[in-house]
Amino acid sequence: MTFSVPEKPTLDGIEEKWSKNWEKSGVFTFREDDTTSPIFSIDTPPPTVSGSLHAGHVLSYTHTDIIARFKRMTGHNVFYPMGWDDNGLPTERRVQNYYGIACDPSISYVPTFVPTPPTDANAKPLPISRTNFVNACQKLTQEDEQAFEKLWRTLGLSVDWSKTYTTIGQRAQRVSQLSFIRLFKEGALYHGESPTLWDVDFQSAVSQAELEDKEEDGLFYSINFSLAGTSDQVEIQTTRPELLASCVALVANPKDPRYQSLFGKFAITPLFEVEVPILAHPLAEIDKGSGIAMICTFGDLTDVLWWKELNLALRPTIDRRGRLASIDFSDERFPSKNPNSANAFYSEIEGKTTKTARTTIAKTLEVHGFFHDQPKKVRHSVKYFEKGDKPLEVVTSWQWYIRTLAHKERLLELGKELHWNPPYMKVRYDNWVNGLASDWNISRQRYFGIPIPVWYPIDDEGQIDRLSPILPEEDELPIDPFQDTPSGYDPGQRGEKGGFIGDYDVMDTWATSSLTPQIASGWEENSDLFKRLFPMDLRPQGQDIIRTWLFYTILRSYLSEDRLPWKNTVISGFVLDPDRKKMSKSKGNVVTPMPLIEKHGADALRYWAANGRPGVDTAADENSMKIGRRLAIKVLNASKFALAIAASELDVQGVSEVELSPIDEAVIRDLEGVVANATKSLDSLNHTRGLEATETFFWSFCDNYLELIKIRAYGTSEQGVTFTTSQTLSARITALAVINTSLRLLAPYLPFATEEVWSWFESGSVHSQDWPNDLTIMDTAKAYLGKLTSPEATLKTGEANQIETSAIYQVLSKVRRAKSEAKTSMKSPVSKLKIVGSSSIIRNFELAKNDLMVALVTNQINLVNNEDQADLEVEIELAPR
Repeated sequence: MTFSVPEKPTLDGIEEKWSKNWEKSGVFTFREDDTTSPIFSIDTPPPTVSGSLHAGHVLSYTHTDIIARFKRMTGHNVFYPMGWDDNGLPTERRVQNYYGIACDPSISYVPTFVPTPPTDANAKPLPISRTNFVNACQKLTQEDEQAFEKLWRTLGLSVDWSKTYTTIGQRAQRVSQLSFIRLFKEGALYHGESPTLWDVDFQSAVSQAELEDKEEDGLFYSINFSLAGTSDQVEIQTTRPELLASCVALVANPKDPRYQSLFGKFAITPLFEVEVPILAHPLAEIDKGSGIAMICTFGDLTDVLWWKELNLALRPTIDRRGRLASIDFSDERFPSKNPNSANAFYSEIEGKTTKTARTTIAKTLEVHGFFHDQPKKVRHSVKYFEKGDKPLEVVTSWQWYIRTLAHKERLLELGKELHWNPPYMKVRYDNWVNGLASDWNISRQRYFGIPIPVWYPIDDEGQIDRLSPILPEEDELPIDPFQDTPSGYDPGQRGEKGGFIGDYDVMDTWATSSLTPQIASGWEENSDLFKRLFPMDLRPQGQDIIRTWLFYTILRSYLSEDRLPWKNTVISGFVLDPDRKKMSKSKGNVVTPMPLIEKHGADALRYWAANGRPGVDTAADENSMKIGRRLAIKVLNASKFALAIAASELDVQGVSEVELSPIDEAVIRDLEGVVANATKSLDSLNHTRGLEATETFFWSFCDNYLELIKIRAYGTSEQGVTFTTSQTLSARITALAVINTSLRLLAPYLPFATEEVWSWFESGSVHSQDWPNDLTIMDTAKAYLGKLTSPEATLKTGEANQIETSAIYQVLSKVRRAKSEAKTSMKSPVSKLKIVGSSSIIRNFELAKNDLMVALVTNQINLVNNEDQADLEVEIELAPR
């Protein structure tokens, strides 16, 4: 048997070496023509291409890769694609900042424009056409995607790169637009004008799932409203007096005795003198403020709810810029009793931001005696877009919605059918579904996204008929209504009377990402492949997007397939900085992966990630990475040692049978238990337990077993002990079998180190080998015996001579500790070693006595049988120096 072991094994450069080898050999390629092997399909999270990857990505994607590698070794044909989520608001913001540009759809396309970062960081953004802006987004995202792929390859992700897709690509556009059209035809998607959460910076609608509550300091203003037809007043407390002009009613709880006599009557708004009804609603909080609130159109989502249920008037005053819009109190929508005075007061706040208008109107109210009391400081929750910097407003606009509220019961049932790891993460899904308050708004007023595939007719008066959308045929997809022309029209009719107009909006990025199983697996393109892949086996993802990506994907799968999109989901925890604080760009504590890989190696980073349990937050701890690097180095060095022993000279002429020594058989039995444990853990998608079982055994094997059998394996004699050729071969084939099996067990975790070692003495890739089982380890030992002697040689085991390795390793540890404390060499002799224990314990040492004598450098081991001795007792006396 020949080996090719380097003189000085190293981890340096093995990432690049083996990444290239894997790409060339195609070892991770999904075999689409293989119709016999079981398939394991993964709905891989497409990372958002809007900057750089961080340690949190490494954590969750490594977890996925461990399972993919394990499943591949257990005989599965693994479908493991990579996607890039390259459209949406974060991408646009990054492109705007990086190139110093801003999209202006009114500007004409400039074919020669090339986006470049500005030389003056303080320069105003350069306005460019929509097409130029989209091209700039594509340019930067492609550069980011290349950097992402380089990192993933360096980390050792075993994805099939030939299956890579992007959420802005042609395939994704067709799937998204086709799903849109079918949902519309089925009545599951609709277009309507309604109050919408609006981000004034991004100038786009925001869905419920993208909200973030932030605690802010504010003021509670106590304002007096007059009661119509009387001299009485009623006190209203609000944090937003700038919305007085949009007030359409006052509301109190029907059980509140203070206001029961007022229900059905009217109040007069201060300054603007508009008569509004006083109504009852159970959502009004008796113990909040004065117990009676003003309903404005719109201050928040509660206003929207009240407005709908109470069928109130519509008086919007906030525009899409977050400023007070121009209105006229002589208009029938704003029926002021004194329109001239109302317009004068409103002119003081018209065009101002809500924050500035709030201060202005508060001063005016105070000067004119409308304060019931002085404002009080309050700490309250304000809704933001999760990626925005300013509070959201509620504006009225045309949007596209997928019907969601009608399906809550079925969505909860699907949540029960899904296998959750860890199980307690399911409650987050249930809470989200139960708390849904609106249908899903999927349209966004942005530019770099998949276009809404709709045109609208323009009548002879020039009015857009949004209730009669024009849809393309399915075989025309994908289309861009901003550039393409609907059937039956010519391009010159765009924007003209009697012509058409394309929908300017794009789909929310989640509207595309929620279709990743369909995009990746050939929905409506390759029916055979889709049938084999869908529903997929695994969805790995972060806990923070259960309410978005996981929920939306289940919703879309239910609407199109009436079933779950996958069978299992594994939810990752967050990655914390070394001080166990949540990482964020604003705090400047984000840990990026590439410097860590350069410092510790990819296997070390993977080891750290593998120790992060599903659903549990994990600190970016370099100490764990150092341990991982030591383990990877140990794999190299221990393997080199075992191979060097096996390659040393030994006369095997005439050897036809070898009997395993008891300690060798015992370590193989130990390994069989480890294999069973690791297999069970990985089968249940618990990567951490699988690593713990394997790592614990491997360190013990290196530190204890190899030290114990070293002299015997070399075939030399020491301490008066002589070993037979059979005993020497027993040690050698056991060491080789354990190294072989350990490499396969560790391969999903440390793919580079294990592949490197495998190449020293075996053919092919370790990652294409069969996963070991408890019945094959002994067969591996027999195979190595045939290679070291002759194929006809047989291996004999002593079933009656099974021993426990733990007691033997315990004595080894105690002697090493004694020598260490005495500050003497590990090779220094032990003059006396006494071991006391029960007969079952002593039997272990009788069977391993010769190995112990040479390993511990002693000529005498005194074994004392004492049935009353429950625990092992060891007396050590070192020889004088």
